[in-house]
Amino acid sequence: MRFSIIASALVAALVGFGSTLAIIVEAARHLGATPAQISSWVAALCLGMAATSAYLSLRYRMPIVTAWSLAGALLISAVPAGTSMGHAVGAFMFAAALTVLSGIVPALGALIGRLPASIAGGMLAGLLLRFALGLFVGAQTAPGLVLPLVAIFLLARLFHPASASLVVICIALPLAWLEGYAVPGIAASLPHLAWMPPEFSFPTLISLGIPLFLVTMATQQISGIAVLRSYGYTPPVSASFIITGLATLLLAPVGGFSVNLSSVTASICTGPDTHPDPAKRFATGPVYALCYVLFALGGAALTSAIVALPPTVVAAVAGVALLGPLVGAFTTAMHRDTERFASVLAFVVTASNLTLLGIGGAFWGLLAGLLALGLEKLSRP
Repeated sequence: MRFSIIASALVAALVGFGSTLAIIVEAARHLGATPAQISSWVAALCLGMAATSAYLSLRYRMPIVTAWSLAGALLISAVPAGTSMGHAVGAFMFAAALTVLSGIVPALGALIGRLPASIAGGMLAGLLLRFALGLFVGAQTAPGLVLPLVAIFLLARLFHPASASLVVICIALPLAWLEGYAVPGIAASLPHLAWMPPEFSFPTLISLGIPLFLVTMATQQISGIAVLRSYGYTPPVSASFIITGLATLLLAPVGGFSVNLSSVTASICTGPDTHPDPAKRFATGPVYALCYVLFALGGAALTSAIVALPPTVVAAVAGVALLGPLVGAFTTAMHRDTERFASVLAFVVTASNLTLLGIGGAFWGLLAGLLALGLEKLSRP
């Protein structure tokens, strides 16, 4: 096996895991998760990604790798206060069932594919904004910690943008210690899957389940298919939706809120730098899967350390990690002149975190953007 295959898979796994781990921790915390439940979330997601990446890559001889949904984690962090873990798990399972249905009924997947990227980008930017603002709110209370992390991030991204967030995580622990924060030790521990029984609440299914399904399809599943096609592959669309949906359905009660096709890290595994022969790049899938098995086994220690850190430190790490995705979301939201107003409306409503009828701002932002876009199209001759 070529070293470039191992290197590509390792870089993709490290970037995907390290750059957004803090956001997964924040999402679980928002639902009132215990440290054991947060650790279960991370282990379940890693195991789901390992299993689906290995199966899809070997079965279809393509570099098909999966990831957790960053947009989904942001959605979870924005659900109305007081949403229980059980109701959230029920929404995860509902979104997973819709994903499976999209694979079984191709017309449904095609319909979701017609969701305007600008509206999805506006909604995602609204979700990201809270974390970005939280970074600089934290700079007022702990400037000696937050401002150096921002400076390190800006310097690191000059050399390797994809790894800049990973550098920040590595620096955050010793910097917090130097600033006088109580930094927990990283002790070896095995992962434990904690059972979180699902409950089904109509407002939560609407405010979390449907947006989770839509935004994951728009920002991850369909984008992941597009990345593979751009490198000359013909990916198994229906099978990918069914496999990732079933994995999420199975793992949701232990924290696997969304296992889906990767879009950003997939590009690391699919290009000519991985292997000159496109037919041999599928080998990145099993190597990538092995990395996530190791993360599942050893990630509990790192997750426990992040959970025990002061909220200011976690908010700073999450904030710098999401500045890049925020730029991408704004770019997507503004790329069509005729859809800019609707996408800005989706952004504003989502960022306001408007809650009506127990339904959170992400759903209303999506609805407002689609309504505005529909009215504009009707008014045109």
